[in-house]
Amino acid sequence: MIATIETNSQKYKIDLTKPLDISMPLRASKKNVNAWYIDEPTIEPVVLDGWTASVAEGASINFNNINFNPHAHGTHTECVGHITEKVHSINQNLKQFFFLAEVVTVAPEKYMKDYIISKKQVQFALGNKKREALVVRTMPNTKEKLSTQYSNTNWPYFEKEAIEYLVKKGVKHLLIDLPSVDREKDGGELLCHNTFWNTKGKIRMDATITELIYVDNKIDDGTFFLNLQVAPFENDASPSKPILYKIEDGCISIKYENIVLLKRLQLKVFLLMKAHLYLRS
Repeated sequence: MIATIETNSQKYKIDLTKPLDISMPLRASKKNVNAWYIDEPTIEPVVLDGWTASVAEGASINFNNINFNPHAHGTHTECVGHITEKVHSINQNLKQFFFLAEVVTVAPEKYMKDYIISKKQVQFALGNKKREALVVRTMPNTKEKLSTQYSNTNWPYFEKEAIEYLVKKGVKHLLIDLPSVDREKDGGELLCHNTFWNTKGKIRMDATITELIYVDNKIDDGTFFLNLQVAPFENDASPSKPILYKIEDGCISIKYENIVLLKRLQLKVFLLMKAHLYLRS
């Protein structure tokens, strides 16, 4: 199933039958990924008046309660409401779901006792590309990320200047495979969160941060289309399922009017060069 998408006067082809899921599954297990000092998620049948809502226990249905925290237990997407006194819901602020995205891989740099993702690294990774979404895979990248217990590990985090650079580049959706863009214990400063959402100026209400993704090594760095879907929770954050689609043929066409303009420019340059050579002779 091939779809053609047009953005910024360019057309791209993607195959909708080849989704690349970069979310982490949520499991009722101590081996589920975890952060922020809380217990593992639980998925348990409802028990009511001696009746257990489990087919294995004799019921006709499975009817489970799920107890989890979106920030701690897996892939989630958050809006500025995560750090503001005023309530803002991801479900009300994320209104578009398809974005041109760049996947990049970085090896966090040693900085004093920490490891950081620096401005220099994201500059090099992005180059002159402008993308609505940036997907950051950190090294080393193993399947252990799916079960890492992050609390008290001082995970790698973004340098504030790196986030400033991404905001200037127009990145509205940042996806990372770590529990936070900020240092685990930063005294509540949340420098990168505040910078990304511009909380001291005109707040970027439509900007999102997605944390605890997992980008398999089979996925190459490069340009993709991202489908960023969240469960419709009225909350600052919600479990999410980001899906990448490989661009089949890269840019397959440019709008006709842009081709005409390019041809006209080429003709003008040719005539100017010809006139210059004529005058010199």
